[in-house]
Amino acid sequence: MLKGLDPILNADVLYALRAMGHGDMLILADTNFPSDAIAQETVHGEVLRIDRPMAEVARAVLSVMPLDTFVEDFAGRMEVVDDAATVPPVQAEVQAEIAATGETRDMVGIERFAFYDLARDAYAVIQTGERRFYGCIMLRKGVIGPEDRSYD
Repeated sequence: MLKGLDPILNADVLYALRAMGHGDMLILADTNFPSDAIAQETVHGEVLRIDRPMAEVARAVLSVMPLDTFVEDFAGRMEVVDDAATVPPVQAEVQAEIAATGETRDMVGIERFAFYDLARDAYAVIQTGERRFYGCIMLRKGVIGPEDRSYD
């Protein structure tokens, strides 16, 4: 155990999160998502796992990873097929975790097959233990600025 880190963040996940750079995408996937097949095409190349509900995983990840403030698609959610405007409870829970970081924007909707394509371009995929449908989220890594902001 390490102080100050959510204990569900395992060593493999922490390694991937640390290795990611500004603008890199992380996919948080439910148990039905083809995580292993898609993860093989990502930068990391293999699926990561945290067998916990989606909101818990999002909270843990967001406790160490800043979101990108420079782009509109800082976070995205897989849209419900034939009902893009609906935000399922699992996605609303993640939106609440995002809001808890101080972010006021809503996640952007991403059509199902476009989400699969986007996921292939991600840095890594974390498959969660989430069993509810449409528990598929994209988070784009932001930056942590220097303590000395004298350049402003």
